[in-house]
Amino acid sequence: MDFKKKIQEAYNYEDYRSMIDELVAQGKTTGPIQGEMMMQHTTMNVQRMNKWDKIAKFDASAIERVNNLKCVHTWLVLTEAWCGDAAQNIPFMAKLAEQSPLINLKLLLRDENLDLMDQYLTNGGRGIPKLIVLNDEYEVVGEWGPRPKPAQEILYKYKTSDDWDHDAFHKELHLWYAKDRGQTTTHELLDLVDHCMEKK
Repeated sequence: MDFKKKIQEAYNYEDYRSMIDELVAQGKTTGPIQGEMMMQHTTMNVQRMNKWDKIAKFDASAIERVNNLKCVHTWLVLTEAWCGDAAQNIPFMAKLAEQSPLINLKLLLRDENLDLMDQYLTNGGRGIPKLIVLNDEYEVVGEWGPRPKPAQEILYKYKTSDDWDHDAFHKELHLWYAKDRGQTTTHELLDLVDHCMEKK
């Protein structure tokens, strides 16, 4: 995999947000599947990202852990505008990356990069957001996603039930995100930072 080329083709967070805003203004979303439902998801996700961009904060210990990084890491994230988990998690990746000049956050659209996505499946599926951590030699030193462990457990609970209720799942999932306020995502990402430093 030519990670250097992938990074060159990727969006930074500001450009990613601008791209989504422009698509929404045109009544579109990312990916090959368009339509009213996908637009509703995308519009809701813009609201979610706006909220987290505005209110996400870290305590001093979290900032200290991020600043313990001693070398450059690229956080390469596979995502799509319509993905609710992406909207709930990527703003916290961006906020953490703002705390350290050694974290370079880059975002790629999943369906335009299936060659990469298919190397990082979750239980055989193309779950996003998927974060791939690269060191300064473009070697993979860590990965995360597509959602925090408690959120993943909510998915497993519904998928293993006899009566799969898609609407109930999404309601419980996003209620969990709202109550958690990014704390679990932040802790898992900080653990990933520690892990990647050890591998470097």
